[in-house]
Amino acid sequence: MMRHLISAADLTRDDAVQILDTAEEMARVADRPIKKLPTLRGRTICNLFFEDSTRTRISFEAAEKRLSADVINFAAKGSSVSKGESLKDTAQTLEAMGVDAVVIRHGASGAPFRLATSGWIDAPVINAGDGTHQHPTQALLDAFTMRRRLVGRDAGLGHDLAGKRITLVGDVLHSRVARSNVDLLHTLGAEVTLVAPPTLVPVGVETWPCEVSYDLDRVLPKSDAVMMLRVQRERMNAAFFPTEREYSRRYGLDGERMAKMPEHAIVMHPGPMVRGMEITAEVADSDRCTVVEQVANGVSVRMAVLYLLLGGNDSDSAVTHTRTEENK
Repeated sequence: MMRHLISAADLTRDDAVQILDTAEEMARVADRPIKKLPTLRGRTICNLFFEDSTRTRISFEAAEKRLSADVINFAAKGSSVSKGESLKDTAQTLEAMGVDAVVIRHGASGAPFRLATSGWIDAPVINAGDGTHQHPTQALLDAFTMRRRLVGRDAGLGHDLAGKRITLVGDVLHSRVARSNVDLLHTLGAEVTLVAPPTLVPVGVETWPCEVSYDLDRVLPKSDAVMMLRVQRERMNAAFFPTEREYSRRYGLDGERMAKMPEHAIVMHPGPMVRGMEITAEVADSDRCTVVEQVANGVSVRMAVLYLLLGGNDSDSAVTHTRTEENK
């Protein structure tokens, strides 16, 4: 494994499969009465969050604690950052405290890369989301969920997503989740299609390893997985579509549209969902929707990433750790 995890595009096919296989072993821990491994005992990990977050922050914290790491949670609100402290000064403070890894979420695209390459801190850096750029662990947990549902929990070990057809729908322009998924799913051999209003398709998307469509109804019958993206109003500085009703009519997923999907196809969403606009309650609460599974799988995937960056060199060691603990 590489030293840092900054972008899904940095992962090779073998890297990604190794993480997914290791996550499968880490998932066994969740089925035990005591959900802990001693792998990172004595290591200190700082969750450095400059943006609001619920799922990602709690997921990382749960993963760190299940690996027995000591956890420092840093939130920009209420810290010296609100007084004007720079990222460099914050990083050097953490370096002085002797942290062993930093999980960073930042509103500025490129901030995790800057932290990893600046020399301000000598510790692995994991990108938990930066601006509209990347969110690699979200893409990994999405791929993990797809592989489990579309290939099989045990049958998927060692395999990628070659030949699977994945559709991402919605606010691609502002979505780091979309960018990360396109990069990772292409690496894993999947065929990716983006569906969005023309105003929410990024400039230069023709260079991305995917197809682009503006007709959701045409794409649904040949999709193995459909991921609905949240409309990110907090990043919008203009009107990108006429009304919520118009957006929902053209690009929302309801029961009628879900019925057009193949029987085995799944519905995904990175959360938080805006029910009634991008996805209806009928779809969100159906058996085909994997939102809750994605949250659970996120802990396993983040455990795998932390383990491979900090605790071991290969997934075989993870298997040994996990099964030894199961036999105790």
